[in-house]
Amino acid sequence: MILYSVLDLSPILEGGDASLAFRNTLDLAKHVEHWGYHRFWLAEHHNMLGIASAATSVVIGHVASGTSRIRVGSGGIMLPNHAPLVIAEQFGTLEALYPGRIDLGIGRAPGGDQNTARALRRSLGSSGDTFPQDLMELRSYFQPAAPEQLVKAIPGAGLKIPIYLLGSSDFSARLAAELGLPFAFASHFAPDYLFPALDLYRKGFKPSAMLDRPHVIVGVNIFSADTDDEARHLFTSMQQQFLNLVRGHPRQLQPPVDAMEWNPLEEMHVARMTRCSAVGAPETVRQQLVHLLDQTGANEVIATAQIFDHAARLHSFELAAGVFEEINSAIGVR
Repeated sequence: MILYSVLDLSPILEGGDASLAFRNTLDLAKHVEHWGYHRFWLAEHHNMLGIASAATSVVIGHVASGTSRIRVGSGGIMLPNHAPLVIAEQFGTLEALYPGRIDLGIGRAPGGDQNTARALRRSLGSSGDTFPQDLMELRSYFQPAAPEQLVKAIPGAGLKIPIYLLGSSDFSARLAAELGLPFAFASHFAPDYLFPALDLYRKGFKPSAMLDRPHVIVGVNIFSADTDDEARHLFTSMQQQFLNLVRGHPRQLQPPVDAMEWNPLEEMHVARMTRCSAVGAPETVRQQLVHLLDQTGANEVIATAQIFDHAARLHSFELAAGVFEEINSAIGVR
């Protein structure tokens, strides 16, 4: 069976604000819980005009409080931005409030530009280079505390919070394999090293107390609508978002347009960044997802959709849930 999940960036719409973004995020979480999605993750990004989920742990609590069954977590927390003890305490608190429902996805990127990274990290003395040590420290805080232990995560110590490693290169793939952790690849925006990273992860995987075999999650942009043309129209909002990043002028999420205004080099660059996307009516999306699953052998798809109109966004995730049910039914028949 293929698990299907959601990655939400709490998009701030042109003409909207963060309050609206958070209302839409919670509404989406309630709906996808009803439609059978496995987990709902939020991502840490900073200094991004179109993304409201910078205080990721806070938004996770907001979503978990408004849902009852779906797993909620981070996709991910950018660990070099934080002292490991702080993350242990935050997620220990979340797990204490919503037991058995919290995931901790961890990444090593800054989640923003270098100036923002310096503002976040200040005197932490942490970086992507110290990521393995920071991760080991974080994991240690979730172990049962020893009586003589000088620093304890309270809450956090002794809590079984599953950790996932996220990445867009081979670094986290190798580390996840060495530690026997699940691995999520950020193919929804950085697909270039998808296949080499998955190959390294599977070949190097060592079973652990958490996981006895590799678990691969791939990120996919899913834009579904009643027709292919309508889905492609919705997709232009995300294409504009990536185009603005390419041009160095990030903006709030824009309404869809009838035609993109870009030069051939920009179009090629955006197409490369978004090539792990399924866009179309349900049958078109099904064909694209089956092809991706055949290529990757993924255990789980985590879907994201930067769709401007909230009702259209809900409809897209509802249609996608039906597609995943069809795929799983077909797997069961084989």
